[in-house]
Amino acid sequence: MDLYLNDDHRAFVKKVRGFAEDAIVPVARELDHESRFPWDNVKAMAEMGLLGVPIPRELGGQGLDGLTYLLTVQELAKYDASHAITVSAHTTLGTTPILNFGTEAQKERFVPRLARGEILGGFGLTEPGAGSDASGSRTRAVRENGGWRLNGSKIFITHAGVGEVFTVTAVTDPEQGSKGITNFIVTKPSTDPDDAGRVGMGSVEDLGYTPGVKAGKKEDKMGWRASDTRELLLEDAEVADDHRVGEEGRGFINFMKTLDSGRIGIAALSLGIAEGAVDAALHWTNRRKQFGKKIFDFQPVQFRLADLATEIEAAKHLTYHAAWLMEKGRPFSREAAMAKLFASELCMKATIECVQLMGGAGYSDQQPVERMLRDAKVCEIGEGTSEIQRMVIARHLVREAFGNA
Repeated sequence: MDLYLNDDHRAFVKKVRGFAEDAIVPVARELDHESRFPWDNVKAMAEMGLLGVPIPRELGGQGLDGLTYLLTVQELAKYDASHAITVSAHTTLGTTPILNFGTEAQKERFVPRLARGEILGGFGLTEPGAGSDASGSRTRAVRENGGWRLNGSKIFITHAGVGEVFTVTAVTDPEQGSKGITNFIVTKPSTDPDDAGRVGMGSVEDLGYTPGVKAGKKEDKMGWRASDTRELLLEDAEVADDHRVGEEGRGFINFMKTLDSGRIGIAALSLGIAEGAVDAALHWTNRRKQFGKKIFDFQPVQFRLADLATEIEAAKHLTYHAAWLMEKGRPFSREAAMAKLFASELCMKATIECVQLMGGAGYSDQQPVERMLRDAKVCEIGEGTSEIQRMVIARHLVREAFGNA
């Protein structure tokens, strides 16, 4: 990986790894069992600057490159996907839409607080009738009293409970289809004020909350159980016009650009889970003995681990190349879809294989691969399903072969 990584990247990864081994490993199993948001560790990650890695220094971030950010997500995911998605969703979905498409006033008001981790952010796109069909949004925004009144609901929203700042999509002109969707910033109080107050982050008194915005019931999920996922309700939400993000009608285009970046983040997260599972299986098969010798000494076991290691290297190249293109300002939609598709499906395959290699121990929650297997599945769903990624890639293939045909 010398083509992509330099000494600064490696040093940063080492710092993140040290934190993960010291702070995440001891509590990951308990947090998963209790479906409890890791407030203490999130506070620690904020203090380390992990919630603002690629955000410019002048706006409260670390000012580091996009690859450093993806390496952060990847390294955290080796130990616990819930911590990784907390960083990923907050940064890519919660902060960058405002950074990339917001006004200077919006950036100055929200981005530093998000980058420093004073508050958590999220992105409201998915609805009961609009998931893979992202243009099928039914949330409506109607002009009223110089601002907007929003009505609708968003589902499966990361940080909908613990977060306070969200960029959401709403239909402003139903006659225009996808060109009639606009983005807005809405705010709401955290559902965990006691924990936020205890750790000293996650809630800001002078933020100013949007009337009519609230969190719904927390989802009881198969994986990512320490990550907060809920419905975000917009009930006659009164949104000022200066909370509109980007031009009216540009919401679909802007959130598709956000999803392209997010797909690289999920690729990195998937890559981390796969690496964590293979590492666990490698250590287990070198300790466990059957028929008088280490399990690793059986050739079929070596071959399975060798195949997974090879595919992990391939996933790294796809993911890091997409990140490089993004960093250089070049088109990367196709490459992001390829990285997300390959890495997420590899993640699922790797965790299943590693549970099998570890036998009964792998199926037990005493070993992290059981949790990793449950965490892996959503990587094939979130930020666009595998089927959507194949559609994106296929459309690029047709355009490249036949122009606009």
